[in-house]
Amino acid sequence: TVPRLELDQAFESKDDIAQAVLEQLQSVMKDYGYAIVNTLVTDLSPDHKVKASMNEINAAKRLKEAASHQAEADKVRQVKAAEAEAEARYLSGLGVARQRKAIVQGLQASVSEFSDDVEGASP
Repeated sequence: TVPRLELDQAFESKDDIAQAVLEQLQSVMKDYGYAIVNTLVTDLSPDHKVKASMNEINAAKRLKEAASHQAEADKVRQVKAAEAEAEARYLSGLGVARQRKAIVQGLQASVSEFSDDVEGASP
């Protein structure tokens, strides 16, 4: 069963492998008068090339995930910057509108005072 399993599946199914070995050994060794009580699979040791390949795959997955998180963070920064710029422009517009309103009120007050001080002048 082990040669047919993917390496990750083999590591995940150590108990199943131990059970299969136990059953095989019990049936074979029974003929010789031995009783196999239990088998333990404590570690699987693949070839060093396989281990290196697995490490590269895991590193690539982590790098891909990190790039995805970085892209999401950049997106959030851009959205927040755009929101801040929109808010600043809105507030700037409010300030300009208030300034213009104050200028108009000042002009109205000047015209009103001028017309009050000069006879025959009407606003």
